[in-house]
Amino acid sequence: MKHNAEVQESRHDGLKWAVVVILLVLAVVGNTYFADQALLYRVLGVVALSVAAAGVALTTTKGRELVELALSAKKEIQRVVWPTRPETVQTTGIVLAAVVVVGLVLWLIDTLLGWAMSGVIG
Repeated sequence: MKHNAEVQESRHDGLKWAVVVILLVLAVVGNTYFADQALLYRVLGVVALSVAAAGVALTTTKGRELVELALSAKKEIQRVVWPTRPETVQTTGIVLAAVVVVGLVLWLIDTLLGWAMSGVIG
């Protein structure tokens, strides 16, 4: 029974995506057609049509999966153990020191190769 409901929803998904495309095309065409109107009104129209398109898109199977993914990502971010300020400062210092050392080594190699090429070329 559940499989039949999923198949029925999938059939309607194509129609819903068509509505999303139509709404977005209306936003673009309407923005161009009403170019002589105030920018605020055009922006509000485009935003309203885009929100409507997003609302329709979120009712599809893929849209619901996106919402589930966002909710699980939010839960995962809450479980992350963020570094303390001293750890962040220490790590940043180490990275900066490593960048300076690597930069100096590359400068030294470049200088030595430049001198060697000058000696070969004359």
